Amino acid sequence: MASAGQGPSERKPAFTNSSGFEIKRLYSGDDVASLDYLRDLGFPGEFPYTRGPQATMYRGRPWTIRMFSGFGSAADTNRRYRYLLDQGQTGLSVAFHLPTLLGYDSDHPRARGEVGKCGVAIDSLADMETLLDGIRLDEVSTSMTINATAIVALCLYVAVAEKQGIPAHKLRGTIQNDILKEYIAQKEWAFPVRPSLRLVVDTFEWCASNMPEWNTISVSGYHIREAGATAAQELAFTLIDGLTYVQEGVNRGLKVDEFVPRLSFFWDLHNDFFEEIAKMRAARRIWAREMKRRYDPRDPRSCTLRAHMQTAGVTLTAQQPLNNVVRVALQALAGVIGGGQSMHTNSYDETYALPTEQAVTVALRTQQILQSETGLTDTIDPFAGSYYVEALTNQMEEAFSRYLERIDAMGGMVKAIEAGFPQMEIADAAMRYQAAIDNREQLIVGVNAYQAEGADAIPILEIDDSLEAEQVARLEQLRARRAPGWRHALEAVRKAAFGGANLVPPILEAVHAYATVGEIMDTLRDVFGEYHDPGYY
Repeated sequence: MASAGQGPSERKPAFTNSSGFEIKRLYSGDDVASLDYLRDLGFPGEFPYTRGPQATMYRGRPWTIRMFSGFGSAADTNRRYRYLLDQGQTGLSVAFHLPTLLGYDSDHPRARGEVGKCGVAIDSLADMETLLDGIRLDEVSTSMTINATAIVALCLYVAVAEKQGIPAHKLRGTIQNDILKEYIAQKEWAFPVRPSLRLVVDTFEWCASNMPEWNTISVSGYHIREAGATAAQELAFTLIDGLTYVQEGVNRGLKVDEFVPRLSFFWDLHNDFFEEIAKMRAARRIWAREMKRRYDPRDPRSCTLRAHMQTAGVTLTAQQPLNNVVRVALQALAGVIGGGQSMHTNSYDETYALPTEQAVTVALRTQQILQSETGLTDTIDPFAGSYYVEALTNQMEEAFSRYLERIDAMGGMVKAIEAGFPQMEIADAAMRYQAAIDNREQLIVGVNAYQAEGADAIPILEIDDSLEAEQVARLEQLRARRAPGWRHALEAVRKAAFGGANLVPPILEAVHAYATVGEIMDTLRDVFGEYHDPGYY
């Protein structure tokens, strides 16, 4: 094909995206000459699922609107859930405070100053009952973003459902349960890698028999990207984590088609519009091809990647915070075109604090406008066939293959994590991105470009410090009034941990006996030990 010509000079000598791919001036059929429609794209709901995991996609049902929410006490968050459901939210998404994520009760010294600040304080079944009060768990799907203590959170949720008279097999939702990305990026761990993987597979095994509609893991690229990874790194490390979990389940003796259909994924929606679309399309194709190549499953759902998506918190700015409304809308638009199954949109005030009711309503309305007013739900994969998008999709797949080859040479993802490989790759990418901002190669409106004098005054949600004392008092009252069976239940947890039995049943019994999150986790720490980060830079 003829050259596009030289023309006038351009703004910079080279154009690249976050993954380091060179962006050409113009794309043509030459850039996708090897593309085979049926092999590489196909049809929605059919292998290799590039165009979407369901045949009708949003024409059948729009994505689930699932606003990530949690702050203060369980009662505070319950009121926010009821408000969001009344405003049209279609699924719950629980944000736990840091002590619960790490497996400490609110009265633990390490919890001091953190109670209810970055999520909801959940110490026991009593708190979970309050959190979900008045919400029928057979009528909503619920996502819980929690990892080190995921098995305990799952049991808390099941126990509340049982108290509502709802059997576990009727529950729909997702537990994040992705411990590998904690060692890679988010750093909210409890135990060493191997026992942590055991707990993940315990949930696979138990839910396969007892909770067939429940997604047992949400393999998260979101936190990898938020730590500074490129889009290609997010894609590669997340999919390799997912393949690692599948192999761990197979090693346990589970059949692929018994548990893999309930695996889900979680993507970050960053600022580069086309890169995000290509990432999500490539992810589906890669997962389908890798699952077929490795395991040749009989159930097509084992090759189908379903994904939650969230706009990129790391892109929000404290400067000119109302600009974040625009960022979030465009990121969400990319996610919809990319074909995700559920979405959270961030609120414009989240660089300051947890979102106010006004801010979270704007974020919710953003999704509702996209669903109702734009025509986005009327056709499937509208950018398919774009020379640029298809070329980017291919480049994403090639980048995955390069990372897979390197990590396989190290002995797999666990060995790579232990060697600090993904951690250091992300740190290097984050450093390059910050340097690009510092030298103004990367412009951020309101930060290093188009700055304004003074600060925008916006309302901030504040969590009163008195909440901590109130939560600790509730915990003390619980311990004073519960029946003594909790001690025997914890001993059963200890015995199962030592003996190798599946830990879901004894933890569920301990939860029912009102053993606390911290007591259950301390019991497991006594058996498994604690993980200490070696510190990779």
